[in-house]
Amino acid sequence: MARKTKSKTTSAPAKETVQLTAETEGDDAAPEVEPIDSEDDDDVDEASESESQSESEEEYDSAAEDDEGDDANHPDEESSDFDPEVSDEDEFEDQGSSDDDEDRLERQMKDDDDDDESDVEILEELDVVRSWPKELAGKKRAGGPNSNAASSSAPDAVTAADADTTAKWMHADDLSSDDEDADGAGNRIGRVPLHWYDDYDHIGYDAHGQRVVKSQSSSASKDILDRVIDAADDLEANAAGNGKFTVYDALNARDVALTPRQVELIRRLQSGAFAHPEHDANPDYVAYFSGVDPEVSGLNSDRYEKKSRFQPSKWEKLQVRRLLHRLKCGSINMDYLEGRVRDMNDLVSKSKDEDPSGDKPFLLWKGDEEDELALRKGPQHMPAPKLPPPGHAYSYNPPEEYLPNEQELKEWEELDPEDRPYGHFVPKKHPNLRSVGAYEHAVRERFERCLDLYLCPRAMKRRLNIDPESLVPSLPKASDLRPFPTAKVVAYEVPETNATKKEDAAVMVRCLTVSPDGQFLVSGDENGVVRLWEVQTGRLLRSWDLMLVLSVGEENDDQNDKSQQGEPQTKKPVSSLEWNPNRSHHCLLATIGKCAIVISTGTGGPDDSELTDALLSAASACKHGGNIAPESRAAKAVKWTSLQHKKSSKSSSNVNANTPPISAYGTASGPICLLRTNRECTHVQWHRKGDYFVTVSPKAGAAAVLIHQLSKAASQQPFGKVKGEIQLACFHPQKPFLFVASKEHVRVYHLVKQMMVKRLMSGCRHISSLDVHGSGDHVVVGSLDRRLVWFDLDLANTPYKTLKYHERALRSVGFHPRYPLMASASDDGSIHVFHSMVYSDLMRNPLIVPVKVLRGHNVVNSLGTLAMVFHPTQPWLFSAGADGKIHLFQDL
Repeated sequence: MARKTKSKTTSAPAKETVQLTAETEGDDAAPEVEPIDSEDDDDVDEASESESQSESEEEYDSAAEDDEGDDANHPDEESSDFDPEVSDEDEFEDQGSSDDDEDRLERQMKDDDDDDESDVEILEELDVVRSWPKELAGKKRAGGPNSNAASSSAPDAVTAADADTTAKWMHADDLSSDDEDADGAGNRIGRVPLHWYDDYDHIGYDAHGQRVVKSQSSSASKDILDRVIDAADDLEANAAGNGKFTVYDALNARDVALTPRQVELIRRLQSGAFAHPEHDANPDYVAYFSGVDPEVSGLNSDRYEKKSRFQPSKWEKLQVRRLLHRLKCGSINMDYLEGRVRDMNDLVSKSKDEDPSGDKPFLLWKGDEEDELALRKGPQHMPAPKLPPPGHAYSYNPPEEYLPNEQELKEWEELDPEDRPYGHFVPKKHPNLRSVGAYEHAVRERFERCLDLYLCPRAMKRRLNIDPESLVPSLPKASDLRPFPTAKVVAYEVPETNATKKEDAAVMVRCLTVSPDGQFLVSGDENGVVRLWEVQTGRLLRSWDLMLVLSVGEENDDQNDKSQQGEPQTKKPVSSLEWNPNRSHHCLLATIGKCAIVISTGTGGPDDSELTDALLSAASACKHGGNIAPESRAAKAVKWTSLQHKKSSKSSSNVNANTPPISAYGTASGPICLLRTNRECTHVQWHRKGDYFVTVSPKAGAAAVLIHQLSKAASQQPFGKVKGEIQLACFHPQKPFLFVASKEHVRVYHLVKQMMVKRLMSGCRHISSLDVHGSGDHVVVGSLDRRLVWFDLDLANTPYKTLKYHERALRSVGFHPRYPLMASASDDGSIHVFHSMVYSDLMRNPLIVPVKVLRGHNVVNSLGTLAMVFHPTQPWLFSAGADGKIHLFQDL
């Protein structure tokens, strides 16, 4: 069947043409021919069929010739279905029917009406299972609506009965698999491979379980020669008009003869027409709408209009922006936008064709070559170092001072070219530029330049172009941070002694301290003398020579020889002074040599004098080294000695003589007791309550730090061993912490838990001073290597700020007890005052602003300002220096 079908659609030899004619004739003769389903048909029917086929053959051939002639005359015209000038008759011819057999069709319909109606099943309802009766195989085409509608002789012959008949037979070929085999005699093995039954006489089983026996007369059971003979017979039979179109049914293993209608359907599908001849491709339009106005009627009539209908398109805006950008960059032009040019590459190639030489002017040095090389991909480009521009000596007419004389030329010849002022070049003078010849060392210098670039490594150095002013933090004005000390107001004159008159040198003042009420100032000098001053007037009130106190202590020392009592002693300086921070306790501490001395000032009122006497009662009456356990470590490190019971000694009478108390209510004035340690005592510090104090002896090892209680005349040694050489120690203002400073670190110890809490890394080589802020969260440290280090204990154990404003070593640093002020004294003779605001908000960092530099001391033997202390209630500052002067700076 496939071979026969292909022969109808392609150009083939004469035999295939004959076969096509036979097939088409059989299709046109279908209305006269009954479907061939059995070989027991009557001879009368066969004779009538042969006559009708012969008649239809002649008619069909004439119609085919006419169609071929029309196609030959108009090869380029479109099909008749789409040509409006084609008549209805031609349109019907495209659908596969003929105009001349109208009478014959009517006659056949009359003959069919006389047939037995019992063999015909009329489909009156569409929902009934539809089938195609064999008797009506040719009547469908005869009774279709297109045949009547296309007829030129009777265009209005279509009746209501014909329309109903067409609707019934329209889908008569849409049969399901069950409708095709209603009796169940077909093979029902499903999708089982058929080659499984090659060795059997049956091909499967039907719906009743019976075997479907293979047909012996089928083409599959014949050999190739029999098939060729059958094909030739079929070809001759088709040419004669009585052939059959058979196909092989592989599922049921039998040959199936196609009905004329089936052949017609296949032919129409191959020609590209609708399969059913009854189908109307262009029906009349029926306006399916409800309501009066069809434009507003329907399902979507009440919907709002889309916003995109009246809003500008974002996509179009983006496209316009891209096109404008490309137009600005030059990648496209207006010809491209207007559609004159389809591709911009055409313009580029056209420009190249017009100017093949490419001799357009261009800039040789644009100035951005280095930038382009730096921005390119790949390894980073490092440009070669540029040569210095030529100077006046390289001119063809240099000034006279650049021309060497004969002596200079001889000296240059003796030098190496690298040591000469201009290398190989010798400046010469030429009358004009044309007289300048070729440089003889040009190739050599170029070679050496290239060799240097090849051998010398290069590295890229990034330079930041930053304005230095932008790096300076924005600080408030100093005038907005007042009050702070600004001017020197009072000078305290230290009296001269016989020794100073002879040597014509001032006595250095080593230390200072102020009373808690701010009325009195105490100073200690290098000769061991402690002086009491009145702050407001600068008057010297009392003086105590602590060297005499040391001699009294040595008289009762069992380790000293009596022979050494009469020998003169060297002067020792007062290294540290500290007034008791409690306002009710009018006493102070002083360190000199190996001793720490408690001195009663006698400046208190009636109530304060009684409290001071009660505090000093245990120290003034102490015996046998004080109230220290003999088994403790402190018993070997310190010894308490009272100075009130040494009346038999001549020196002791000199100590207490002429020292009446300043206040009328005072009972005692002068040294009360003495604490002797094993090594030099350099620092002393009170606790904020005024009962405990700590002394530091750097060379004493484990006994370097000793804590004493004045009300009990007792001492204790907190450390069994220490790391490094202890320099300073002080108490925390609020918590039971002890700050111990070595040369490089500051350690914080918890006295109750007896453990180290934190170690501060100062980064200094030698710490010289230490002070704790009143809040207890900030510590400031001064060092001999000019560093001022600020620690924030809540932040880290490293410095928050490190300031280096001084030119020489720092000697003293400290906070003001009431105002946000901090100051540092240095050997350069200056005092730097800072505004140091500490906020209670932990999220804000302290504000440190330098506000004033105070100068008033001279540098003597590389020593400048040695001591500095703030006034307890006013923004004033006291300073003492190596020049023997004491100054008071106030806020004016």
